Amino acid sequence: MHGLLSDLAPVPVRATATITEAGAYRFRMKDPIDVRVSRLGGRVALGFLHELGHLLDHQVFYERKTRTWASAVHVAFGSWRTAAASLERRELPGGRGRQRYFQATHEVWARCYAQTVLLRSCDAVLEQQLRKLQDEDDAHVWSAKQFEPVAVEVERVFERLGLTQLTLPLAA
Repeated sequence: MHGLLSDLAPVPVRATATITEAGAYRFRMKDPIDVRVSRLGGRVALGFLHELGHLLDHQVFYERKTRTWASAVHVAFGSWRTAAASLERRELPGGRGRQRYFQATHEVWARCYAQTVLLRSCDAVLEQQLRKLQDEDDAHVWSAKQFEPVAVEVERVFERLGLTQLTLPLAA
């Protein structure tokens, strides 16, 4: 879906057996430490893509003092922020603090990025995983109809950033 020109060293991806989270992107200041993905719970692809979305967001821009990510302030994400604001606020397991956390812009971005990659993957297995999550009304994804305009805006973020390596079939 996109290509990156970067002097960033390879970022390790580590499989875990945690049941408390599907994945984690760990960093110190501007430097990635690793991406961790739980092999338990049946969400390996979704978890990995979600954390990759965080890595990309963080590498485009991160303000350490305010903990502000690119998805919240970078001009390339502006139309995506507008489109994402129209998405249903899905209730995720946990209390009010966890709900607030999952509604943070960088978390919504990571969920949108993951769903867009599954949707546009041209891989039957990944596309089936997305359909299964949608059929089960999983709170981590949105319905196909509701999400399509947002997927287009995710693709456009990468065009604006100059990170698109292929011609994308963007909807008009």
